[in-house]
Amino acid sequence: MLHWLRHYRRQMLAGDIGAGIIVAMMVLPQGMAYALVAGLPPVVGLYASIVPPLLYALFGTSMTQSVGPMAITSLMTAAALTPLAQPGTGLYMVLAAQLALMCGVLLLVCGVLRVGFVANFFSRPVMSGFTIGAALLIAWGQVEALLGGSGLQAPHLPSAMLGLGSLIVLLLARTHLAPLLRRLGMAAAAADVGARLAPMLVVVASIIITVLFDLAGAGVRVTGEVPAGLPSLNLALSQAHWKSLVQPALLIGFVIFLVSMSAAQTLALRRQEKLHANFELIGLGAANLGSALTGGMPVTGSISRSAVNFAAGANTPLASIITAGLLAVALVAPTGWLALLPLPTLAATIIVAVLGMLELATLRTSWRFDRSDALALVATCAGVIVLGIESGVVLGVVLSMGNLIWRASRPHIAVLGRIPGSEHFRNVERYAAETIPSLLMLRIDANLFFGNVEAVNVHIEDKLAAHPQARHLVLVMTSVSSIDTSAMYGLLELNEALRQRGIGMHLAEVKGPVMDRIVGSELAARLNGQVFLSAAKAVETLARSDDDIHI
Repeated sequence: MLHWLRHYRRQMLAGDIGAGIIVAMMVLPQGMAYALVAGLPPVVGLYASIVPPLLYALFGTSMTQSVGPMAITSLMTAAALTPLAQPGTGLYMVLAAQLALMCGVLLLVCGVLRVGFVANFFSRPVMSGFTIGAALLIAWGQVEALLGGSGLQAPHLPSAMLGLGSLIVLLLARTHLAPLLRRLGMAAAAADVGARLAPMLVVVASIIITVLFDLAGAGVRVTGEVPAGLPSLNLALSQAHWKSLVQPALLIGFVIFLVSMSAAQTLALRRQEKLHANFELIGLGAANLGSALTGGMPVTGSISRSAVNFAAGANTPLASIITAGLLAVALVAPTGWLALLPLPTLAATIIVAVLGMLELATLRTSWRFDRSDALALVATCAGVIVLGIESGVVLGVVLSMGNLIWRASRPHIAVLGRIPGSEHFRNVERYAAETIPSLLMLRIDANLFFGNVEAVNVHIEDKLAAHPQARHLVLVMTSVSSIDTSAMYGLLELNEALRQRGIGMHLAEVKGPVMDRIVGSELAARLNGQVFLSAAKAVETLARSDDDIHI
């Protein structure tokens, strides 16, 4: 906070104030809606939107990140707490705050220990699959509230009319309102922001309709009394539920960081700013601690709200501070009008919000680019829907790591030849390169470790079988940055097998750290060949007496 305050300029103020006001109008219905997704009273979503962004502004590094409740974390909160307590009860609210506390402590500890790199172990296709699955679950979970009664089986007619009407208006506003505003002469950025405010307008309109036609008396469910006043600072805990919340806290904390970094990195690139993952962990941890102390729920950076904050002209976290201040004013002022907010309209707001998470471009791209990534995306999405949100997170992590291990265990190995008239060596399958029948030159394009050394040796043997005249094998180590103990033993076994067949095994272009390890190992003493500074030097030395060069 001291950094951006120190560099604050007066011309930034107008953008921050405008963005703060616009995002506050967006958060008011959205925060209440996400609290309902989590099984909590609507006011809890507002509590979780006041103190957390203030603390994030103190420690976080994103200038436009909007921190508060989000659909995915709300769904995960409900999945974690529903087996432990009845939604809406006092114990349930205590457990929600306790879960936020545990997530906050976890994130803070990870930030202090500098483990921000863990975000790299959840691939983008898997994250996309997880998000799509969660969005579908959330949308389906709101159908009953949207239609009233028993949902599809026995809808409540007034509720269904209001809910479906709100849904249609919001969908039309999502696709047509911004172009309409642009045609009316509004600037493109302002039109996009105006379209984002449609949920607030629909909420106000639905409250007016509910009052005029006494829909609450006709059976349409409303939010009920929303307590006026700011949340009190306290920390209520349930000693009996710590162990039950450990696993959900780990999973939700992981998702909080991933979702927040995804939103913040996108905007940081557009602003040419640099994020610090470890400080982001600390900022998010502090935000969740603040939510726990004010009776809130787990919070994270919101992709949609952050995008609106950016588009509305936010320059610094002061915009989020203004948003939090306006929400606090809304709670201090009379809140009776919020009590008449119909739940079908809130359900429509949630459905339209999560439909924006159904991003299929990653699936199309990965299907064309790498089918294994596409299959991981689909599997993660199906896992979230079939197995549940927590199991879906675990499945996503397993698939990401499994895909990484699978790729690493099957490294690319190229047969090299010399480009005519140069000292450059390239893959003979891609270039018209000169080769020497008595010399097989292979480039290993991966680090060598216990998971791939056996596959590397098998691949080398296959290449040797395809080149029966080879009397020398040169392993070009340009792409090898590390070798572990298992790989060293694998190379020793290959070396001995080649020695018995009268084939020399040579190394070329070995990197310094790898050479340091080789020098201190058995391989250096028992190597059935030489170590060359370059591939060109290896060819010059080994082929000096040969004249059988072919193209």
